[in-house]
Amino acid sequence: MTSYPHLLSPLDLGSTTLRNRVVMGSMHTGLEDRAWNARRLAAFYAERARGGVGLIVTGGYAPNRAGWLLPFGAKLTNRTEAYRHRIITDAVHAEGGKIALQILHAGRYSYMPGSVSASSIKAPINPFRPRALSAKGIEQTIDDYARCAELARFAGYDGVEIMGGEGYFINQFLAPRTNKRTDQWGGSPANRRRIATEIVHRIRAKVGRGFVILFRLSMADLVENGQSWDEIISLAKELEAAGVDILNTDIGWHESRVPTIVTSVPRAAFVNFTAKLKVHVGIPVCASNRINMPETGEEILTRGDADLISMARPLLADPQWVNKADLDLVADINTCIACNQACLDHAFANKTVSCLLNPRAGHETQLRLLPTRRTKRIAVVGAGPAGLAAATAAAERGHHVDLFEADQRIGGQFDLARRIPGKEEFAESIRYFTRRVDVTGVQLRLGTRVTAAELIEGDYDDVVLATGVRPRVPNIPGIDHPMVLTYPELVREERPVGKRVAVIGAGGIGFDVSEFLTVDGSPSLKVDDWKQEWGVTEPEVARGALSTPQSAPPAREVVLLQRKSTPFGKGLGKTTGWVHRAALKAKGIEQLGGVNYERIDDAGLHISFGPRRERPRVVEVDNVVVCAGQESVRELADELAAAKVRVHLIGGADVAAELDAKRAIAQGTRLAARL
Repeated sequence: MTSYPHLLSPLDLGSTTLRNRVVMGSMHTGLEDRAWNARRLAAFYAERARGGVGLIVTGGYAPNRAGWLLPFGAKLTNRTEAYRHRIITDAVHAEGGKIALQILHAGRYSYMPGSVSASSIKAPINPFRPRALSAKGIEQTIDDYARCAELARFAGYDGVEIMGGEGYFINQFLAPRTNKRTDQWGGSPANRRRIATEIVHRIRAKVGRGFVILFRLSMADLVENGQSWDEIISLAKELEAAGVDILNTDIGWHESRVPTIVTSVPRAAFVNFTAKLKVHVGIPVCASNRINMPETGEEILTRGDADLISMARPLLADPQWVNKADLDLVADINTCIACNQACLDHAFANKTVSCLLNPRAGHETQLRLLPTRRTKRIAVVGAGPAGLAAATAAAERGHHVDLFEADQRIGGQFDLARRIPGKEEFAESIRYFTRRVDVTGVQLRLGTRVTAAELIEGDYDDVVLATGVRPRVPNIPGIDHPMVLTYPELVREERPVGKRVAVIGAGGIGFDVSEFLTVDGSPSLKVDDWKQEWGVTEPEVARGALSTPQSAPPAREVVLLQRKSTPFGKGLGKTTGWVHRAALKAKGIEQLGGVNYERIDDAGLHISFGPRRERPRVVEVDNVVVCAGQESVRELADELAAAKVRVHLIGGADVAAELDAKRAIAQGTRLAARL
């Protein structure tokens, strides 16, 4: 018996059977682009297959050179390339899994000159203008799709997924936003759909009936002049008739003004689109986007809103996600927090994709936590992300680990982050590490501010200082005024805050604090309220499912200030920063850059601008919150080093620049692998 009978039940597709309803959705890892990374990619997928996932979908491979995401990117166009994939498919099959290759033509999203699309319309996120593909070119491209699928079958794949969403090539033909043609490939909705259905027809003719075809269908473009709901339903029916086995949900284009996968998006926020489409087709439909825990997937399937659940990032965070669900070990799941910092931010920066919470992801052949040959006594000081990662990984290897934490709870900066509205998922990480401490046998000592003398007397083989950071207090006259708070004091609600607040420092913490202040620390928005906030409507109501955003009034007047004259939020994550900037703009937060902080007194925060200290102004506020950086807490280091103790600094204790949990957890894990 299982707590997730629908999620873990097999699915008979006629030609093959999936062992459960969990699909690892496509995510480009960066390992696809170079042949010499085939073994690493095989190990990456094999670990997820070993973890029990029913079907894996690879990152996207172009069917021809014009479809490259990047120059010399991943493609599958000849048998030599197909042979190289055998190591991947063999590795997955050896673990009892099934795998499909995604065929992705970038169209106008191709980051190179010479790109092609339905029409010559430049994407707002790309400097290159595509050329409109000729009718002959379209026919050749359709044949290239079919050839790619045939090569995937030759390479040992169980099927292919055709990327028809996210604003890529096929989606560019489907939407009037990007298809201005008047020939048989444009104009009417039926003509715009023609390329999608013709691709499926020709692929099915090449591969026969015993080969799975998935189609990633955009069920809400979330852009102006996107597809209408009637057009999407018609396309789904035509795809089914053409030979598609599974319709996978896709939501939003890369250029959309609506976030779809960041942590502030409510769980399963878009499943209603999948449910609305499911009643119109007879083939299985797969739900996607912000589904990260088994109970959410089970609820969706139990309601009949979908037949399968697609996840990508949750299986980066925990490749054993399915097996843990099967064994009712949900508390042991390393839950994806949708931070994007090591996955999508890496993908869009052309780096190897990994995971903030699981730095082994993408590095399975390089970062191994092997059993130790000699057990050591290790002290870890600080139970924030870095210390927790180091302590539990070292204990997993077989070391005896004592973990000291001065606070009464673990989590460190994650304990602050979970209190920010929209970042509640960080509580899942604290739950996970709490469980890991128990399972690995780490001796946790809360409320213990351990001294250097105690560590020296403990006769440890190694001492790991993960003591984190303290807020930096800038040298501003009046900084000790009662109206001034540090950001931990604010977020932990240690002191009351008035209705007018100035925030000093516009880094990631300054943005978080500003959002915290505007919503009065209330929980994340419910799905309907969140959609209203971002302007998402029902698909039948408007093309692209877009409406006018209606942001709730801010709880306070907030002024965000920074010394730099550079754009605000420039250092935020590539795929999440725009969301935070848009959220602050919607709340009407005043942003002042290039300021000098003159003094703080009863009148408020006195500032001026520029090197000549011009335009003096008093920002009349009730409180000032300081988010002006951090300083490393490392007082123990020198005394321990003087006593010849082997000391390792990780996380904020090592580098106190803008808080970086990705670096902290990776440092802790890699150190544990070496000890």
